[in-house]
Amino acid sequence: MQRISLTGPESAGKSTLAAQLAAHYGTVFVPEFAREYLEKNGPAYALPDLEAIAHGQLAAEDAAATQATRLLFCDTDLLVIKIWAENAFGTCPAWVLAELAKQRYALTLLLAPDLPWAPDPQREHPDPAQRWRFYDLYKAELQRRGWPFAEVGGPPAQRLAQAIAAVDVA
Repeated sequence: MQRISLTGPESAGKSTLAAQLAAHYGTVFVPEFAREYLEKNGPAYALPDLEAIAHGQLAAEDAAATQATRLLFCDTDLLVIKIWAENAFGTCPAWVLAELAKQRYALTLLLAPDLPWAPDPQREHPDPAQRWRFYDLYKAELQRRGWPFAEVGGPPAQRLAQAIAAVDVA
């Protein structure tokens, strides 16, 4: 079974695309654990909360893997935790960095923030320039790590077609 990660800035359509891809390939996807965690614990967070979210995301992936067919789509990944932690707190927990050294995904889909901003109490960065800055951070990190990734952007139908094409060759 191959794991496919969807990553990128806030409001880039990761959750929608993960669900669409899972439906297309007849498998399951892993929702973003941070959403559930912050709904339960409130929007304020500290570095230990990001660590709890990271552990929860990994556990959710492992649980979903038992139900997946050939592919498992993961709505977010530890790369999001790394960039989130470094942006919010100037550091990332060493164990998260160690986990990132283990490549978990056959492919990462990097979603461009070219969709309209969808307001949400859990989202923090509505400014387009800031969203693109985060996109550039994700892209640079993926390139630095040498992970296979595909950039996905444009209107929703185009995004789905681009993602399917990338998954089919992965």
